[in-house]
Amino acid sequence: MLLARVVETSATVAATRSRKAKVVALAALLSECAPEEVALVTLYASGTLRQRRTGLGWRSVATLPPATDAPTLTVAAVDAAFDAVATMAGPGSQAARAAAVSALFGSATDTEQTWLRGVVTGEVRQGALDALVQEAVASAADVPLPEVRRAAMLSGSTVTAATAAFTGGSAALAELGLTVGRAVLPMLASSAPTVAEGVAKAAGGAGGAVALDTKLDGIRVQVHRRGEDVSISTRSLDDITARLPEVVEFVRALPLTSVVLDGEALALDEQGRPRAFQETASRTAQSTGVTVTPFFFDILHLDGADLLDRALHERLAVLDALIPEGNRVPRLVTADLEAADSFAASAVASGHEGVVVKNLGAPYDAGRRGAAWVKVKPVHTLDLVVLAVEWGSGRRSGLLSNIHLGAVDPAGGFVMLGKTFKGMTDEMLAWQTERFLALETGRTSHVVHVRPEQVVEIAVDGLQRSSRYPGGIALRFARVVRYRDDKAAADADTLDGVRSMFAPPTP
Repeated sequence: MLLARVVETSATVAATRSRKAKVVALAALLSECAPEEVALVTLYASGTLRQRRTGLGWRSVATLPPATDAPTLTVAAVDAAFDAVATMAGPGSQAARAAAVSALFGSATDTEQTWLRGVVTGEVRQGALDALVQEAVASAADVPLPEVRRAAMLSGSTVTAATAAFTGGSAALAELGLTVGRAVLPMLASSAPTVAEGVAKAAGGAGGAVALDTKLDGIRVQVHRRGEDVSISTRSLDDITARLPEVVEFVRALPLTSVVLDGEALALDEQGRPRAFQETASRTAQSTGVTVTPFFFDILHLDGADLLDRALHERLAVLDALIPEGNRVPRLVTADLEAADSFAASAVASGHEGVVVKNLGAPYDAGRRGAAWVKVKPVHTLDLVVLAVEWGSGRRSGLLSNIHLGAVDPAGGFVMLGKTFKGMTDEMLAWQTERFLALETGRTSHVVHVRPEQVVEIAVDGLQRSSRYPGGIALRFARVVRYRDDKAAADADTLDGVRSMFAPPTP
């Protein structure tokens, strides 16, 4: 299949807000694939490369060779080119990588170059989420959508489910069940602003008791054990077994033959309070002196029996009988809203993020985000100043999108704390493009630098230590709430004020 066909579909999907139209376009694309192309085109349809790391970034594709006039690139040729780039290492690799990129992009048309640049930089925002691709697979392969969804969740991959659907239909999809040793997509939580709303949402119309789990600010871990073999994966299904030997040791010591556990790995200080998230997260990237403790909140399998379809209260009974209390996420089961509020307040006071409210009758819905689990966290907002803005791509091409955020420096000027493109409506994007071009002071590459005059209200989940920014801290999960025309830049939050809003990161 020609890459041009993928790019054409990407443009069609990006140009419509209709979910049905997106699915129809994606299904048409998948139905044209040869069997050996299904996996790759499924990935490309969602704007993703097969190679997790290519060594390429924005600078690598900032300047491109002239485009070709007619499309000739196939998806297989593009994949092979990125494969070659991803394996380049050692002396001379930088020049070789640049030459390979030039050769690939020089073989692409203008529209193909735009798509390739977007997929390299992770900015193909066409709205083709996994859920839409799964619907397209079901339509194109003529199999029931629930079968595709379940296979994707339990195999941890929409690509795997798509390949099975096209090669073996329902029978092949049914074979993609829970397998100890193969990570599944984790169940996810929706959100509510208050404990009362979270309880109402999770309990549903029937009401009754719910479980409240303390929301730990750690690494989400899924642990599989078969015999003496233990494997650990992250929320994104990356294997981090070698990074967490203490978790391996804990699970290996349990009196069982096979198990799949869901939980968090968390670094604690001498008082038993959580250390800064970055200290825990560093364990997924490198071996450090930080010790982490496993805390589990769910169990999916035990000694040959799958538990996913059992009610939560049944799974919790199995979990409680297996895991010592000191390694279980703190939990309260109650129908009393006052007790729920008190538990949530205590969790936050202990340095945790909040709570997750759970329906006691719900099965483990792998990979899904619904009302059965509802997270409730305090929302912190900051008034910060826009220092620069990056041009968008995909649906945001021609618009200023990613904003650089700064706090007032008591010594003078502003200190950058991070960036975000989250929370922006189409109207906001159009407004800020006009606004920041009027404030422009200069440009470097894809960044427009602006006079520090515009204040923006930003919601954040917290801070983390950062060597990337001069203030030594960075915002976590920043998103735009609104622009503040009622505030001058001098009235924005100061660096010291931002720090004081949160427990200071551990030195």
